[in-house]
Amino acid sequence: MGTEQVARTRSDSGVLNSQSAGPMVPRLVLGARLRTLREERQISREAAGRVIRGSRSKISRLEAGRHGFKLRDVADLLTLYGVTDEAERATLLALAEQANTPAWWQYYNDVVPPWMQTYLGAEQAASVIRCFEVQRIPGLLQTPDYARAAIQLAHPGASADEIDRRVALRMTRRRILHRQPAAHLWAVLDEAALRRLVGGTSTMRAQLRHLVEICRLPQVTVQIMPFHAGGYAAEGGPVTILRLPGGQLPDVVYLEQLAGALYPDRPAEIERYWDVMNHLVVEAESPDATPAILHRILQEI
Repeated sequence: MGTEQVARTRSDSGVLNSQSAGPMVPRLVLGARLRTLREERQISREAAGRVIRGSRSKISRLEAGRHGFKLRDVADLLTLYGVTDEAERATLLALAEQANTPAWWQYYNDVVPPWMQTYLGAEQAASVIRCFEVQRIPGLLQTPDYARAAIQLAHPGASADEIDRRVALRMTRRRILHRQPAAHLWAVLDEAALRRLVGGTSTMRAQLRHLVEICRLPQVTVQIMPFHAGGYAAEGGPVTILRLPGGQLPDVVYLEQLAGALYPDRPAEIERYWDVMNHLVVEAESPDATPAILHRILQEI
């Protein structure tokens, strides 16, 4: 996906639909282009940072698509990198404007920590989502009651209004599985996540029945890592990999922690997590076995 495609397609006005994908794709495209231009001129991040009255780390965040763009900063960087063609400058500055377009989830900024903003942007823009979960059902597959119970466990001091807003955010995120074109979700769930009675027996049984139904969607694949599998490739915790449309943007690896998240972005790191995910789908039960396993667990809880 080239810069002109991003800047000029997806709507009659030439602007990406910020109500769905948000600013993530234009941020990534612009960041990658700025990095290429800087490296072609053999300019260090420190030198580029000084030009925009920033730092090396700010340039790193801009190039990784994790920071909004000021038009003045982009214009100054383009001048530094020797971009004089007016058409190219206009295209890249248009991307900068799109990258700052408010996303729908900003309505929930009071319950979205800064470290999760990058993930939400990538998730809403993703064409493919691969995830492995150990403790909980993935948010995109949760029922409202299960989500409420899980959120109450994670935020025991939250008010009723805050809980409501967190649940609403999580439920709205699920729309990506039903849009056109839908995101494709491939989840591997540890059996423990299916047997842990989050919200009590009734809530958990409804959640399992929901999984049975949603697995029938062609865009959703669920595999189960059974207890008898013993050790497996991702024992360290949950992993999510998001693939963005176009085939030219880097995949986003998301490792959620108790009070933050990691985004490994070196090519070797991304490849390593893909290897882990590919091993998991081999070690887990096949997708065809998932409904029967879920029905068995339903009978046992």
